[in-house]
Amino acid sequence: MTTTDHTTEAAAPMPSTGPGGHRPGRRQILKVAGVGAAALGALSAAAPAATAAAETTGGEPAWDKTFPRSPRVNHRKVSFPNRLGITLVADLYTPQNARRTQPSRALVVGHPFGGVKEQTAGLYAQTMAERGFVTVAFDASYNGESGAGLPHAIASPEAFTEDFSAAVDYLGLHPLVDRNRIGVLGVCGSGGFSLAAAQVDPRLKAVATVSMYDMGRATREGLGLAPVPGEVMTEEERVTAVEEAAEQRWVEAAGGQSVHGPGTALALTPSQEAAAQEFAQYYGTPRGQHPRSVPMSLTSRGALMGFCPFEHLDWIAPRPILHVHGQVAHSRYYSEDAYHRATGPKELYLVPGAGHVDLYDRVDMIPWNKLTSFFQHSL
Repeated sequence: MTTTDHTTEAAAPMPSTGPGGHRPGRRQILKVAGVGAAALGALSAAAPAATAAAETTGGEPAWDKTFPRSPRVNHRKVSFPNRLGITLVADLYTPQNARRTQPSRALVVGHPFGGVKEQTAGLYAQTMAERGFVTVAFDASYNGESGAGLPHAIASPEAFTEDFSAAVDYLGLHPLVDRNRIGVLGVCGSGGFSLAAAQVDPRLKAVATVSMYDMGRATREGLGLAPVPGEVMTEEERVTAVEEAAEQRWVEAAGGQSVHGPGTALALTPSQEAAAQEFAQYYGTPRGQHPRSVPMSLTSRGALMGFCPFEHLDWIAPRPILHVHGQVAHSRYYSEDAYHRATGPKELYLVPGAGHVDLYDRVDMIPWNKLTSFFQHSL
């Protein structure tokens, strides 16, 4: 088990040459940035209906990911229930040399808030499977293909936290997995949800977060760089935002149309608009677009307001925590806060020159060796 308790700054990576480097205009930002964590600040529109499962070719599921398929990893779509009775749909990635006679370390991989398993989480799961781990990337409850699509794009901190434990249930019963060596890797919003899960589920033996977002704090304070004088949500603005979500509940209770995105109660601040621009470069271009990745419901705001994933970080000790974040990411303060609050073995690993979304898919910037060594030594 690692005993690290420090902040690490990695060597500067080579400049990224990946797709999606162009900068969309303001109209496109406002159209697409509501997906993912930016759902809090840039989009208000009716959500599309949940799409059907991917088409098949020759009896096998078509490859519907935003990243290339690896010939070194076996892939299979699976499903399993959580404690709330919601069926989660997931992608299972296994090393080709995995054997039942030598059960492997395993990882539960969570996607960014509003994302799906076919994007960032799948890339991480497949790459870590190439490095010897059995991995599962799942769609959070009532998102993507999970929960039968109805209701759709509903944010529930309780369900999202439970989903990680349900994935442990699944992996722990898999014949290729050593149930005593299961870790969790949460990206963006799933970083906060995975920490919450680890606080109450000791079966998660090690936790790594990447570009972590605390979705509760982001809902209470607003998307963007914080603390920025004059840009953090005031108490009056918080009340207005909650009242707007409550009014939308009346609409839907009476049979009206649901609304997805952040609503219109609050205008974008400059730092929020900059963050939305960054999210749009991923979700709003072919680089990260996926038809099942849509903004969360406006009525999710109330549940998120009360979510505080850092409240009992001391409960995770003595299990180790690794926070990976971009050095110049607008969200860096989330990982810094969590790092300072944790009491057990911990490390904050900063990637020079990396922003928040860079660590979603920039394979030349993601510190794969760091993640691999962390889990090899911790599991």
